[in-house]
Amino acid sequence: MKPAIVGLVLLLILANAAAGDIEIEPLPALVQPVSNNAVTLLKTENGHHLYSFLGLGAGLTWKDITADGFVLKPGANNWTQLADVPGSDGRLAASAIGLAGYAWLIGGYTVDAGGAEKSTPAVYRIRPGESRLQWVTDMPVPVEDSVVLGYLDRYIYLVSGWHDLGNVNLVQVFDTGTGSWAQATPWPGAPVFGHAGGISGDRLLVCDGVRIEYSETDEPRKFLPSDECWSGKVDARDHRRIEWQKRPPHPGPPRYRMAATGDDRQRVVFAGGSVNPYNFNGTGYNGVAAEPEDAVFSYSFKAGEWRIHGRLPQATMDHRGLPYADGWYHLIGGMHSGQETTGHVLRFRLDDL
Repeated sequence: MKPAIVGLVLLLILANAAAGDIEIEPLPALVQPVSNNAVTLLKTENGHHLYSFLGLGAGLTWKDITADGFVLKPGANNWTQLADVPGSDGRLAASAIGLAGYAWLIGGYTVDAGGAEKSTPAVYRIRPGESRLQWVTDMPVPVEDSVVLGYLDRYIYLVSGWHDLGNVNLVQVFDTGTGSWAQATPWPGAPVFGHAGGISGDRLLVCDGVRIEYSETDEPRKFLPSDECWSGKVDARDHRRIEWQKRPPHPGPPRYRMAATGDDRQRVVFAGGSVNPYNFNGTGYNGVAAEPEDAVFSYSFKAGEWRIHGRLPQATMDHRGLPYADGWYHLIGGMHSGQETTGHVLRFRLDDL
């Protein structure tokens, strides 16, 4: 039996064992295992186009960082490979979003043979039917491991994230209509990377990630999990103004690199992640291999509360998005237990009865 078929059968078996109000469906597997890939969904009149860009291959070394791009077209049984992402041999921690008729790919960082990391500023886009990303603009402050949010099918927000040597509290906004950048109301919490969040209407929620603790002595700085959750409301008269409000942490300990998205039901949904923040190869900053989580939970803006929905069929981490459309949330690639990158692709929906 072919590996892709074995994977689909395994997911179906595991799906039947998943607890809670989660319905699972497998989708065609990626061409190769990859985690930390920037993923998004673009909804068209012909159906949903799923995109996966960049990421880390099975070897988990700097040599395994890829520049690949793929698309799963509506009704297709296999992913189609696109031209390599321009600009480098590969990047990690980039962001992707489907907005204004394009799939957008933003930022990320490169790693060289010596382990040096460099934030990249480029923003690209691609339309369905095209095979090559086109450069559009550069970020004013290059960030990676940021949360990307789309508003009014026009504005792209980049919330906090890492820039070269440390975290930033910036909320950078790109206007796809005018091609201009602006700074929105800054992130009010401790600056973080590897956080997760989403937007529903004009309400957004961003949680967790890694903050930096600096020592007053010569001791190295520490990378520590953050349990902060902040909601924001975009001002209808000025998209640059966000009214931030602190929210209670989600159930359980804070997580790193969860998959998350806002949906059309006034909530933000989170899945997977790890309670042990880690470097790109899955080894924790504490020297212990990180392990993934399987919980799915959400925050309802309407009810003002958290809800636990159940478990994924397999624990997963190292995600850069949870594309959503028509009631379905999509997990594309990622890292499973034992620091194993995966090509599995599935979608799930939540029973709201």
